Amino acid sequence: MSDLPPCPACQSVYTYVDGNLFVCPECAHEWNGDEAQDGDDDKVIKDSVGNRLSDGDSVTVIKDLKVKGSSSVVKVGTKVKNIRLVDGDHDIDCKIDGIGAMKLKSQFVKKIN
Repeated sequence: MSDLPPCPACQSVYTYVDGNLFVCPECAHEWNGDEAQDGDDDKVIKDSVGNRLSDGDSVTVIKDLKVKGSSSVVKVGTKVKNIRLVDGDHDIDCKIDGIGAMKLKSQFVKKIN
């Protein structure tokens, strides 16, 4: 078995070396060996402008979002308090007043300081 590290982006074990970079054939992520060794195992989730998010943060929605299975819409500027970060495609669990429990993608929110 290969002693190459798995891809930090998708955890694929089919990585290979190209010059001084590691390459993942499944997601096309490239990284150098120092990043793979120094990086921590925690996934960093960032908002739409690159601010690091953490559990308990407050965010605002930056785009009108249709609620799947409903005629409701989460409007631009809606404030969401006390978010919880989770793994998956939608990486934020939250409760929105008037709508209820929802999952949001971090690319559609902006952190409130």
